[in-house]
Amino acid sequence: MSTHFGLWYDFRNPAGDTNGTPPRSFSTLYREALDQMVWAESLGIDSVWLTEHHFMADGYTPSPFVIAGAIGERTSRLRIGTNLIVSPLHNPIRLAEDAATLSLLTGGRFDLGVGQGYWEPEFAAFGRSLRNRPSLLEEGVDIIRNCWSGSDEPFAGRRLSKPALPVTPTPESVPALLVGAMADPAIERAARIGDGFLSTQNAHHASYLAAVDKLGKPRSEARIYAGQWAIIADDPEREWARIGKHALYQINQYIEMGAFGPIPQFTDPAQLVEAGSYTLWDADTAVSEISELLRATPEIVDVHFWAQLPGESVESGSARVELLATEVIPRVRARLADPEPAEVLA
Repeated sequence: MSTHFGLWYDFRNPAGDTNGTPPRSFSTLYREALDQMVWAESLGIDSVWLTEHHFMADGYTPSPFVIAGAIGERTSRLRIGTNLIVSPLHNPIRLAEDAATLSLLTGGRFDLGVGQGYWEPEFAAFGRSLRNRPSLLEEGVDIIRNCWSGSDEPFAGRRLSKPALPVTPTPESVPALLVGAMADPAIERAARIGDGFLSTQNAHHASYLAAVDKLGKPRSEARIYAGQWAIIADDPEREWARIGKHALYQINQYIEMGAFGPIPQFTDPAQLVEAGSYTLWDADTAVSEISELLRATPEIVDVHFWAQLPGESVESGSARVELLATEVIPRVRARLADPEPAEVLA
């Protein structure tokens, strides 16, 4: 399987001293990011990934499907995916309809990634219970597949239902239905119900593959879509000194929401690197690390990086995108194409 290389977007736009400049408008951020995606496609980037949250002061995108439609209209080759939609918040019939429509509009370039979520205020606002996340996710996946098949069979679960009506139009190219997870029970569920696994920080690949094995599924059917938390720059330490405050804001916001469990917030960007929350690579290191990752885990079919960090300008992120596309990806592909890479002599 050839591996795609992509970019990850959350469209966070914090005000105040996170970026040190007056806040830009969201219309400007959306326009500049779309322009960046078109340009990145011309450089050879393969995919873009959108994520979702609601009620965030920094505007963390609440409407990834709308943005996906805009991306599809302006690009011709990029695969577009969600990493991820908090599916328990939504009516799965609507998710199926929106995903099918995006697939049709983009010539089959859309994949739907979902996860169970974790932030209590979202669930309360949408009238859902956090404790029902597993059943809401699993029943939602069943309904989405039912809808995409065009079946008029009804569905009745503990939490969700679908009437005996077909959903139209159905996708001509059925999207991959990917599931993200971090805890072991959720990873086992992802292996059982998903077409692929959305991972973060490469921490759970072994757990996912062990779950695939336990289910009796062949490894050849396993698919990992690996979201990276790495900064690639010519001088990564100097780049980190410039942008580390944006990463500090990003990680601390996730901690405040409970994404990683009850852990304390960080107080300095250097702590993020020490803890492994972010890694810093120059181009040579990135080529070695990514090549090793893909050789060790051939089930990885997509590797994607944050296009820019919250509060960082799109132009600033584009410098790293260009390095990734022009220096790192071609060398990784060349190295992986060599069945017997030469040993480096000390």
